[in-house]
Amino acid sequence: MERLPGWLRQHLAALRAVAVLTVLLGLIYPLVTTGVAQALFGHHANGSMVASGHGSSLIGQSFTDAAGNPVRKYFQSRPSAAGDGYDPTSTSASNLGPEDVIDTPDRPSLLTQVCTRSKAAGELEGVSGARPFCTPDGVGAVLKVFPAGAVSVNQACPATPFVTTYQGLKVECAKPGQDYAAGRTVPIRGDATAVVPADAVTASGSGLDPHISVAYARLQAPRVARERGLDPARVEQLIQQHTTGRALGFIGEPSVNVLELNLALDGR
Repeated sequence: MERLPGWLRQHLAALRAVAVLTVLLGLIYPLVTTGVAQALFGHHANGSMVASGHGSSLIGQSFTDAAGNPVRKYFQSRPSAAGDGYDPTSTSASNLGPEDVIDTPDRPSLLTQVCTRSKAAGELEGVSGARPFCTPDGVGAVLKVFPAGAVSVNQACPATPFVTTYQGLKVECAKPGQDYAAGRTVPIRGDATAVVPADAVTASGSGLDPHISVAYARLQAPRVARERGLDPARVEQLIQQHTTGRALGFIGEPSVNVLELNLALDGR
């Protein structure tokens, strides 16, 4: 039999390698890894879905009505910057940093978002929503200072500025459409002590975090107990049952899975 040309032998060898690797890596390997995952970690491999089919214990979700208002009988999750909230196809953070303190016509600053969320959470839970660097009306307490005066840039007229003077200068509200970029930016700390925990006013890095801090859960507990007519001690017991400790005993902080806790309250 006549020997095949060298170029043809090379192509045939390449085709055999593709066929073998396709079977090994495209069929055998996926089947083996899937089988091991199902046998040893079936719950996790299937998305950590809760038994009642209401979602995954690994992905947070909102407990709000059609208008976006919190449903008072449920524990509320932390804010989410993933799409319209907890969208697995749009996982992300806000990408805003601590220097983002001045609102624009397009969006509120990170500081104002924090202040607004803190005020809303305080009103929902019946506690003070005040916190440092926030005005009483829930925006960032930031001045633009000029030689002749100062402007509370996040409080549009006719709002009343959170302070009347700054270092002897009169403080005015911000006139819509006015450019205050030339002024010196001065965040004002104030003397408020934050009661609402940080995770109630900031989104997680992924936007999908299903957990809240124990402190935030306990802040919400009186409201949930009252709305459901439950003994507060029973609600506290459920919080403890759905609290996860530190990873490896020392990494991170204890946290509470909101979905699992709310399903336990519903008896599911």
